[in-house]
Amino acid sequence: MKITVLGAGVVGTAAAYYLAGDGHEVTVVERHQAPARGTSQSNAGLVSPGDATAWASPAALKTFLRGLYNHDLGIKVRLRFDPYFLAWSLRFLRQCTRERLRANSKVKLRLALYSRDCINAICADTGIGYDERKKGILYFFRSQHSLDTGTDNYRYLAEHGLPIEIVGRDRLVELEPGLAGVKEKIAGGVYSPIDQTGDSRQFVEKLAAHAAEKLGVKFLYGTTVQGLDMEGGRVRAVMTSAGPVTGDAVVISMGPESGLLGRRYGIDLPVYPVKGYTATIPLEDEAKGPTMGGADEDQLIAYSRLGNRLRLASTAEFTGFDRTYRPSDFAAMFRTGKDLFPGAFDEKKAELWAGLRPMMPNSVPVIGRARYENLYLDTGHGHVGWTMACGSGKFLADLVAGRKPEIDPQGLVYGG
Repeated sequence: MKITVLGAGVVGTAAAYYLAGDGHEVTVVERHQAPARGTSQSNAGLVSPGDATAWASPAALKTFLRGLYNHDLGIKVRLRFDPYFLAWSLRFLRQCTRERLRANSKVKLRLALYSRDCINAICADTGIGYDERKKGILYFFRSQHSLDTGTDNYRYLAEHGLPIEIVGRDRLVELEPGLAGVKEKIAGGVYSPIDQTGDSRQFVEKLAAHAAEKLGVKFLYGTTVQGLDMEGGRVRAVMTSAGPVTGDAVVISMGPESGLLGRRYGIDLPVYPVKGYTATIPLEDEAKGPTMGGADEDQLIAYSRLGNRLRLASTAEFTGFDRTYRPSDFAAMFRTGKDLFPGAFDEKKAELWAGLRPMMPNSVPVIGRARYENLYLDTGHGHVGWTMACGSGKFLADLVAGRKPEIDPQGLVYGG
């Protein structure tokens, strides 16, 4: 078939790669001038099945409500008249039960584990490198109370296939010597040895180049999607700033904008943007930096080692499609980074960035055919899009081909 993929982030590019590998003639439409210039440009850098716990939970409900008035939290909610945010919030709150937390996390973990294998298989097949490190990720807690309560979700993931090790501070520093200076400030944590890290932008740029050169994928950069030309329950063409793009099928992988497009055509697609902040900093002294990825669960700061750079990431801010930022938005991130890795970096040299995660209320992406015969979705991956993108792309390709997916499709196939 001739298939048009909307979006050249990690999700859309991975989908294009797998679809082209099946012999389809694939065109990717991307509004930026290059791939991975939106959500995929600068995430936390973590490929993390260990972070598969769904956001919506009884604890998240309390934090979400506190975020309405306390903007010092990792979750910030900026009130504004936005009917879509209100609708999204009500659906999110309905997911904040222990039963839904478990069910959603189990689905996310299944896709995340599969996707990690897909990323590694792509790299083995193509030779792509992306400043990757396959040393695991540490999720650590500063108090005994937060350690005791915080490991519950990780134990549940372990029951469903995630290898973990609950570690005390001595073992933690043995695994990550970079944290030796703050050993006494950490109670312990969880080590997920199969987790890994890497630069998603590098990965997408190289995968897009490979797909174009080896698989014949056509990328239309600097091209804005204006709408869909519908006829008789089918998409006849994608209307773009460069003219109509015709084909046999269309895949929506537009990150947080996916919901905007879908709603215009009656598709129940509650994707809402959640802003996150990152800082990428050259290491002044590599020996003082981390050797693997990690997350300070009490400070809600994640980090990864990307070659000779340190990536810091934090915050979930509900503020619509606002991508702006101020230097003060990074103050807490830098304080925590300097506390964890003193002398490792100079914050004045940081490359600052803010982007929008495409969040579903249940934290589970939507994959599969929508209400129209030839329209597919592969979007809504939220805060672990880098982790789940390649698995969802391969899963989508199986659905398009009519093949039985390699993993259990329950909870993954779009039903809206």
